Amino acid sequence: MPDYVSWIIFVVAVGGLLSLDLFVFHREAKPVRMREAAIWVGVWVSLGLAFGGWIFLTRGATSGAEYLAGYLIEYSLSMDNVFVFAVLFAYFGVPPQYQHRLLFWGVMGAIVFRAIFIVAGTALLSTFHFVIYLFGALLLFTAWRMVTVGTDNVDPGANPVLRLMRRAIPVTDDFEGQKFFTRRDGKLWATPLFAALVVVETSDIMFAIDSVPAILAITQDTFIVFTSNAFAIMGLRSLYFLLAGLIDRFEYLKYGLAALLAFAGLKMILSDVIHLDVWLSLGIIVAILATSVAISLLATRHRDVPERTPPPMND
Repeated sequence: MPDYVSWIIFVVAVGGLLSLDLFVFHREAKPVRMREAAIWVGVWVSLGLAFGGWIFLTRGATSGAEYLAGYLIEYSLSMDNVFVFAVLFAYFGVPPQYQHRLLFWGVMGAIVFRAIFIVAGTALLSTFHFVIYLFGALLLFTAWRMVTVGTDNVDPGANPVLRLMRRAIPVTDDFEGQKFFTRRDGKLWATPLFAALVVVETSDIMFAIDSVPAILAITQDTFIVFTSNAFAIMGLRSLYFLLAGLIDRFEYLKYGLAALLAFAGLKMILSDVIHLDVWLSLGIIVAILATSVAISLLATRHRDVPERTPPPMND
């Protein structure tokens, strides 16, 4: 099948799914309950895996394994985003009924930014071979930072883009429904919902710096890298609503994610010396994730999940 046909099928499928999500299933502003989130997680994971099956049938087993590995890497690294989203929503005091709409537009922006990162990354790797060592070193550094620092000290108010935005346009103290902007006395104001969106988007750019090179360690096929990224990101909203209240149960997951990044980094750095089969790489990824999740759940099985107290919003 020609590449342009694959791209057309993907764009039409994603566009249709996102349109149904926003304009049909989540048309009204309402909180997303855990049961509903669990159903949607199942829907998005099934769609992501079904697309992987289509790649397997049309492009072969190797491409199918590369897609699945990329999907697992992006989806697992998204677990770290869940904690960040919880902090952001608490900081800005985003009401539960507006959170899905905010994450929807956050996902749309994330897909665009990922496309830019992936095109740039694959172009650099194909033009300058030494870039693979820089990406590998970046992944190793990120793995070390994840273990030593993590995301516990996230401070949305320190976001430089948010500070710049607040200087350019005033921000209201209260929400205007699901509006990102409003007019008061003929003057354009941003709402706290837009301020939260700015931080969500800039935070995702930082996450992309980690996740895109990690997938490029598996394959540099732009179609596979982007589609695996996109399907994993589209399921991120439902994953947040399902796990936001349980994130403290995954105490040791960050070590698994760090090991995942370290594996991808070492794979890149040693790519000229050691060539791992894609199925072996996939097995290692699954083993790392399964082990870290199992250890976390066992270690915290008797723990009561504490409620997060929203910190005051800073000016």
